[in-house]
Amino acid sequence: MRLNGKIKVEHLSKTFKKGNVQAVKDVSFTVDEGEFFAFLGPNGAGKSTTVQILTTLINATGGKATVAGHDVIKEPEKVRRYIGVALQETGVDPDLTGREMLELHASIFGFSKNDAKKRANELLEIVQLVEAAERRVGNYSGGMRRRLDLALTLVNEPKILFLDEPTTGLDPSNRMAIWKELRRLNEENKTTIFLTTQYLEEADSLAHRISIINNGEIVATGTPKELKAQIGNDLVTMTFYSEEDEQKAEQLLTEQFGQSEVILQNKKLTVYVEDGTKKLLEIVRLLDQRNIQVETINLSSPTLDDIFLKITNEQVERGESVGE
Repeated sequence: MRLNGKIKVEHLSKTFKKGNVQAVKDVSFTVDEGEFFAFLGPNGAGKSTTVQILTTLINATGGKATVAGHDVIKEPEKVRRYIGVALQETGVDPDLTGREMLELHASIFGFSKNDAKKRANELLEIVQLVEAAERRVGNYSGGMRRRLDLALTLVNEPKILFLDEPTTGLDPSNRMAIWKELRRLNEENKTTIFLTTQYLEEADSLAHRISIINNGEIVATGTPKELKAQIGNDLVTMTFYSEEDEQKAEQLLTEQFGQSEVILQNKKLTVYVEDGTKKLLEIVRLLDQRNIQVETINLSSPTLDDIFLKITNEQVERGESVGE
């Protein structure tokens, strides 16, 4: 079978015996060679469990998955040969220097001593850690450790890169630095990247295509543009002077547009609509007729945050639990 950078998942499931927790439920998706794919969801949604299965760290309860053309259960050694993996917990030794960590990993992959030094130098340049190369990793900042961890995943020049929430806890500067390098790897090296993230902005900025996972199930898949189009063309968002008016407006607009189209969160009432200009005037008229006093009202296009909020709201409406 020809080696490729494709990931194919068919009806994958995972149940942990302790607590009988079904973390992944009949999940299916495909990631094309050279694609930047984001797996988006909250804590407890099943993102990390899926990554652990695809990277051969744990076995699935059911279903099938192939990575780089190899079955993750039947051919785990072959899968590992062609992937790079950065999990949430950075796998770095605090007593070694950054350079020593990279040279050690290169030797594990069969590099000669001279080639290991050369590869370490290349990677230190890539992740901008040359000046910190001789410092012990235990003295690195969180952002530096994340960048070193990324370098470690690149030692063997993987065909497919798995990144499990790589920018969690980083400051904006470090986050942007990692984003820049991931884009370069994808665009210049044609590396297939599978990214899990809680950050909607991150998925929107980096990914060609996104799957949203919640409560162990994929609830939506598409390009950022396609996902935004799924929830309607526009959003009308408003705030109110009093909690009484807020509750009256929520009830009125729910009756008018349906429960799944109206969301009240953090003192903001949002209505998902098509033909926003027309619906904005209709909403203003309805509120005025009931003498409901509006403090602010805005018309905008949807973001990925709005998509996820709407999807989870629909799940609650159907009586389904949502990830924590």
